[in-house]
Amino acid sequence: MTMVNPGTTSPETSLDKRFALAKTLAQEASAMALDYFNRRDTLVIETKRDMQDVVSIADRNVEKVIRDRVAAMLPEDGFLGEEFGHTEGDSGYTWVVDPIDGTAPFVNGIPSWCVSIAVVHGGEPVIGVISAPCQNELYAAALGNGAKLNGRVLTLDPSRTMQNALTGIGSNSHVSPETVADIVKRLLAAGGNMIRNGSGALMLAYVAAGRLVGYYEPYIHAWDCLAGCCLVKEAGGWYHPFPVDGDKLTKGAPVVAGGPGVRADLERLAGLA
Repeated sequence: MTMVNPGTTSPETSLDKRFALAKTLAQEASAMALDYFNRRDTLVIETKRDMQDVVSIADRNVEKVIRDRVAAMLPEDGFLGEEFGHTEGDSGYTWVVDPIDGTAPFVNGIPSWCVSIAVVHGGEPVIGVISAPCQNELYAAALGNGAKLNGRVLTLDPSRTMQNALTGIGSNSHVSPETVADIVKRLLAAGGNMIRNGSGALMLAYVAAGRLVGYYEPYIHAWDCLAGCCLVKEAGGWYHPFPVDGDKLTKGAPVVAGGPGVRADLERLAGLA
């Protein structure tokens, strides 16, 4: 008879435990962020790389709450957050968190921001949870479990293409204005149209929900996109592999993700085909 050590857990149990925690933390953190949003006029706003790259005490405090809870409940896990950097772990799981993705919309009173929580394991994001409290929406996905929006299963429609739907485009000061202008020009020339709402994570969630057919940003950080990539994949879409091994996790890279009907056009737009 095979004996089972009660102190060990299966990979599925480990994933389920972290998935449940990620959903709880996303909801708690987004409630805290929403409170800050509703009194944003009292916040001191600072700049980072440039005048468009902003941060507030809301970003820092929300990340600290998530980071502290993970450390208390899963001290063996690693953690990478936008505001406080990378802490190594030894479990093979790393949490990748943007406490408020879309800080520029946030501080300007625009509701297109979210809390983004991913968990990476085995070289890929295996959990993706995005909470958009202004819309009362919780997007949640885990490897092999599908993607849901407020409990409703998300399934992408292959008939939606670049030509009959909207494509999200991201930009920032890491990429030249000429490069972004060329991307938009080529998208329009291919019969598509674009939208940018200031939050890469939220636009990826919209791809998973079928609101956008795809998303492309030439340079983005892991905390802005890994949760959304997991959502898109589990909804039946695809994403171009994003580097997560070693110190690559802390570096920027392109993100390209979409539904099944846009892959060829989107890869061409991103220079991957």
